[in-house]
Amino acid sequence: MDREPYPAARSVSAGVLAYFARHHADFSPEGSPAVAAAPDRHIVEAIIDAAFWASLRREEGYVPKISLAFLPPEQTTHPLVFERPLPLDPGLLTRVAPAVERPGIHLGVWRDAGELTVWGIARPLPQLCFVVEVAAPGLLVIKHHTGEPSGKFINVAVLEGDQIKMIDGQSSGLADCSSLLSSLLGLDAPANWVHSGNVLARMSLSMRAHGRGGSLLVVPAASDAWRESIVAPMPYAASQPLTELAVLGRATPAEAERRAWKESLGRAIDAVAGLTAVDGAVVMTGQLEVLGFGAKIVRRKGWAPVEQVTATEPIQGGAGTLVHPEQLGGTRHFSAAQFAQDQRDSVALVASQDGRFTVFAWSARGNMVQAHRIETLLL
Repeated sequence: MDREPYPAARSVSAGVLAYFARHHADFSPEGSPAVAAAPDRHIVEAIIDAAFWASLRREEGYVPKISLAFLPPEQTTHPLVFERPLPLDPGLLTRVAPAVERPGIHLGVWRDAGELTVWGIARPLPQLCFVVEVAAPGLLVIKHHTGEPSGKFINVAVLEGDQIKMIDGQSSGLADCSSLLSSLLGLDAPANWVHSGNVLARMSLSMRAHGRGGSLLVVPAASDAWRESIVAPMPYAASQPLTELAVLGRATPAEAERRAWKESLGRAIDAVAGLTAVDGAVVMTGQLEVLGFGAKIVRRKGWAPVEQVTATEPIQGGAGTLVHPEQLGGTRHFSAAQFAQDQRDSVALVASQDGRFTVFAWSARGNMVQAHRIETLLL
């Protein structure tokens, strides 16, 4: 049965093609890993369309979680190649989804006799490999592989129903933030910030993953002024700072390449992110020492209540808008905005239960708090 095409697939294709054309033109093959072929308009639209309609189906009650990668079997190692390629059909994609729902496993798509087919299952992907991932029903993420063994991706666009968000790698809104936030998140390249390997970026991912919502306050190590914005005593204050993350963060480049170090860092990050699921906020220094959790934020004595913030998003056309903090998500967001206003050398990160993620930081240029909505970078 014929189906209606997904309109956003055609709408976003020009921007996606321009992105890949620009990066292929900048690619230097000397000393670099193999690079994937650039998709054309038909390929982009066909893969997005199939992924979207598959995302709305169910297989034994489960939402399909699939990742479609455009590459031939020759550009991956140890592929599982089907004896008979599958049509790029939403129903078939839904049925095979349970086999490829874990991270790092992709359905390989390539041309066969002029038609796009699913040839099998791929794991390692080449650089600039065009990928469409189903994140939730009606929610797709267009990304590409960096070619690194760690399996890192860079988000290009997010499609949610009829909403199209093209990631802006030069977002001026994200660049106008505190020096602490810039140094910790590497905001000189926002489109790649979550893949930079820094601890706070990975912490954001882990906070979002537990799905309970939570807050993390990053405060200066050399000052106790932040305590003026916290109800004393903190319910779960540490008798001495938890320093595991700080110690791991001081690893040499050689140490950081070792598998044991990477696994230790991941476990330490998840442990701290888990603390944010408790009511109240985790307090951590900019040197990654955890001071406690369950902190209740209050307005600093003598400081005015926060009335509005500038909300930004690292997407094309995502100009800052003035909003009341509670419009971003409620009491937790209002408290974080108040903390960022009263403690201007600190940063507050807030994960919502619905998956939204906001970073609150003081902007000296705007003379107010900026609320950076960054969930498009975390999908």
